[in-house]
Amino acid sequence: MIIESFLSFFLSFTVAHSLSIMPWSLDLVPLPPCALLGGPPLSGLLWTVLLLFLWYCYRVGSDPPSHSGMLKSGSGRSSFSRSSSRSPVDPRHSAPKASAAITMETVEEEEGTESYLTPVLSHAPFPTEAATESRKLYRALQEYAKRYSWAGMGRIHKGLRNQARINDRPSIQKPHLFYLPDVPSIPFFPRDAHRHDIEVLEASYPIILAEFQAMYQRGIDTKLGWSYQGPKGQTVFPLYNAGVCVASNCRACPCTYRTLLSLRTFISSNSLGSAGFWLLGPGATLGGSYGPTNTRLRCHLGLQTPARCELVVGGEPQCWSEGHCLLVDDSFLHTISHNGGAEDGPRVIFSVDLWHPNVAAAERQALDYIFAPE
Repeated sequence: MIIESFLSFFLSFTVAHSLSIMPWSLDLVPLPPCALLGGPPLSGLLWTVLLLFLWYCYRVGSDPPSHSGMLKSGSGRSSFSRSSSRSPVDPRHSAPKASAAITMETVEEEEGTESYLTPVLSHAPFPTEAATESRKLYRALQEYAKRYSWAGMGRIHKGLRNQARINDRPSIQKPHLFYLPDVPSIPFFPRDAHRHDIEVLEASYPIILAEFQAMYQRGIDTKLGWSYQGPKGQTVFPLYNAGVCVASNCRACPCTYRTLLSLRTFISSNSLGSAGFWLLGPGATLGGSYGPTNTRLRCHLGLQTPARCELVVGGEPQCWSEGHCLLVDDSFLHTISHNGGAEDGPRVIFSVDLWHPNVAAAERQALDYIFAPE
């Protein structure tokens, strides 16, 4: 109180002096000598400024906090006290007090009757107009979730529910078996999408070509592992067929088989993935069709590519090149044609199905379960 009264006196004196209300002189104020500095007395103006500064610091330090600050600190203390009352903490372990509130919130969510997945499953029933195949896949998803987890299954669940709608819409991209929503899609993907696997395939091009030529010289016969697919003029020598390894054909191409095993994103565990040699004879054309899913990319390694062969995906034409790869999303409408003559020979590619780069690891595991080979 004494200090505050003293400072108030000097404040009043200074204000009165500055307004020229009282004709006092600062020389009338008795000022003690500055003993600490060992010099003559300071001028009255310097002492006044110093005292005003001390008074300002005193008032700032003694002012109560603002109303908003009190609310914030009070709400924080209130929240912590509620969480502490529900989850007492041992005073000997006072480190993570704030974690008690987090722990309680997690426990309350787990103990509740509903979780973040409940609205997806209860308020979004599977459509009655869905095809039998879609219902079968949905039951497989439910079995997978019961065995493992629903975590990360939101897009798959949504895709299975909307598959019937996808099949009925006119679109340039319309996979007929399963469409995973919210996946960026373009007809042709850049090499960077699967740089490692593409570099492995292109580095193995001479070995893969040599093994194909050895099989081709033995003749194209179903007894030798070949199969006819699509229109006349297209034959396939599969190493993996719908997720199943064709053991006899893999033994005939051991180096190519080892190359497949070294790929990081090869779809080898479900019916969406295949790998093998595809031949298209001169004059043959594959009409517009859609692939079964947008969760994969087909990698075409050119082995024998005559000049008048063309691949059109989503309205974009491309040509193969020997020793190089193309990444194709065949869920887009696509056509293949070989307009060369008999002297050009067949067009030959080594085709490998790779995971779409935007399909998460948890989704790949679930799709392996849902589309497990029969």
